[in-house]
Amino acid sequence: MKPTVYPVEQSYYFHGHYRLGYETYGPTRGTPVLLVHGILMDAYCNRDIAATLAAEGYRVILLDLLGHGRSDKPTKAAEHRVDFYAEQVLSLMDHLGLERAVLGGVSLGAITTLTAAALAPHRVRALFLEMPVAENAVPAAALMLVPLMIAVHYAKPLYRVFARLLRRLPAPRRAVLNSLRNALAAEPEVIRAILHGVLVGPVVPSVRRRRHIQSPTLVIGHARDPLHDMADAKALKRQMPNAEILVARSIMELRTRPERLMPRILEFLHGLPQETDRPATLRRRPALAANA
Repeated sequence: MKPTVYPVEQSYYFHGHYRLGYETYGPTRGTPVLLVHGILMDAYCNRDIAATLAAEGYRVILLDLLGHGRSDKPTKAAEHRVDFYAEQVLSLMDHLGLERAVLGGVSLGAITTLTAAALAPHRVRALFLEMPVAENAVPAAALMLVPLMIAVHYAKPLYRVFARLLRRLPAPRRAVLNSLRNALAAEPEVIRAILHGVLVGPVVPSVRRRRHIQSPTLVIGHARDPLHDMADAKALKRQMPNAEILVARSIMELRTRPERLMPRILEFLHGLPQETDRPATLRRRPALAANA
């Protein structure tokens, strides 16, 4: 029997006066899993994972953070702090009427959902943190992201031409490559604002706050990548009381060769304690149509 293939449902909601895009997969009554993309990328980078989880009966929600994907793109750095991104995750849960959900993401998405868990631990059923970026990655982040921020700022005309040419190319067939193409094709003012905001704002919750996050947590890390330092993944495992670690062979393994990692992820999700006496579901707010 073939697994059910669920269509992508694209919608919008408002966080304050900003319009943010999101998409959903899977059965309406499935356990909700909300995933967040990496920096400058969009929901496409998690689409393959979403399809697999939906086929297993989970209701998967993919958020485009402010400045990314189909969401509004302000060019002020102050609007792109990680703690503001975390608030967007929680407000999407409110919009969808979700009292609790599994939260997760890759890179920026990992630290965004970790911050959301620190802000509202009672809203988090579990955490799925792929390639987290924390204290050990700060030197590499500065070396890699600051030159890009400076380049797009001082070479805006040239970068704008490059971005427009990139947008004219056919969309790659693999979802994660499509997400990467969209990241590079963003307007230079938006790229600069995102990088500036993320770098100057708080990146991760303090160690003290991490130690108080009781949610079951799966941390995925890998070696040979200074921006996603394995030491940060191992530190989270030590600091968070209910964390376990899964070591990937590369940053792309889960999206290009998921056969080894995905069964372990499903084992983690299937093994979560059943929720009993959970609070009533919040009333869902009307969604905006994708073409609104």
